Amino acid sequence: MTGPDSGQQAPNQEILRLDDVGKKYGNVHALRGVTLSVRQGEITCVLGDNGAGKSTLIKIIAGLHTHSDGVLTVNGEEVHFSSPRDSLERGIATVYQDLALVPLMSIWRNFFLGQEMRKGWGPFASLDVKSMVRITGEELTKMGISVPDLDRPVGALSGGQRQCIAIARAIYFGAKVLILDEPTAALGVKQSGVVLKYVAKARDAGLGVIFITHNPHHAYLVGNHFVILNRGNVSLDSSRAEISLDQLTNEMAGGAELEALSHELSAVTAATDKL
Repeated sequence: MTGPDSGQQAPNQEILRLDDVGKKYGNVHALRGVTLSVRQGEITCVLGDNGAGKSTLIKIIAGLHTHSDGVLTVNGEEVHFSSPRDSLERGIATVYQDLALVPLMSIWRNFFLGQEMRKGWGPFASLDVKSMVRITGEELTKMGISVPDLDRPVGALSGGQRQCIAIARAIYFGAKVLILDEPTAALGVKQSGVVLKYVAKARDAGLGVIFITHNPHHAYLVGNHFVILNRGNVSLDSSRAEISLDQLTNEMAGGAELEALSHELSAVTAATDKL
């Protein structure tokens, strides 16, 4: 990448790892014993319904919350993040559903938001608009995004295009791990496909990607590894070679619990028919 970089890593090297990580809020356990590995050039999909613990997991890795139990390591070194800046400095970038983009600002201004390039010195320094526009265009082109007018407000773009700009920005500014929080949740089929294509591009660029989703079909299209959270616990941890889409969908839907419910409903129906 042409942006800031903290050095190259070996292919498929483990970048981030959680071992038996938990989070308590008073007497409430939001997460219990979560073990998760994120490797360079792979997409780890974390699935679960609302309340499963996905948001808590994101906040721990992004530095918004500190884990209560277990060990979090980055490149083999144990860490305790006390702020999002700590996480960013370790090369972990999070793209939330709201994207942290300013709708009325131009594409290039959003790309460099908070990291603006300047030219000149001291009180005579000014924004290096020409360089920022050029770099924004180059980085979006690398991702396969064609936007003729980079002065266009971000708010005029589709949801899929805005997701892609946020992903390209994270890659340029040196992210090694990219966390994507439900990037396809509010998108239609076509726009979801666009975003998934760029998620795969981030993986192919050498990042370790954590793809948070409740959609097993989207996860299986791009994922290398799958983790399902259920009430704060890991209920499934499988590589792509170990699980089919049907199995993943069944586990996501409840697996054994769903089967038990089916038997109960069948028994009720049978008893009703005898009346």
